[in-house]
Amino acid sequence: MIDPLLNEARSYIKSRPYLAWGTSNYDNLSYQVIAESIFNYGNWEDFQYIKKLLGIKEINKLFKEISSKKRTNLKPQTINYFTLYLNKNA
Repeated sequence: MIDPLLNEARSYIKSRPYLAWGTSNYDNLSYQVIAESIFNYGNWEDFQYIKKLLGIKEINKLFKEISSKKRTNLKPQTINYFTLYLNKNA
C-alpha cells in the first residue's frame, strides 16, 4: 500500500537537496530519515512543513526514536533544542 503522506514528504526532500545531500535515492527514504534530515539540516520552514504534514505527536514520536538510538546523527545542540521544544509543545 502506498502512503501518500510519505510520498509527499519524499517529494519535499527531493525538491530541497540540502536536506538529504547524502543520497539520490529519494524514493526509499523513511519517515525517520526525512525527519532526521530536517532536524539536522532544515530551517524553521522545513520543520513547520513536516510538523503540519505529520502532526506534532508523530514528530515527537519520531524525534524520540531517532534521538534515543545508541548512535545518532543528530547534533547535541539539535537534540537539546528539539527536546525542549517538543516537551513544551507536544
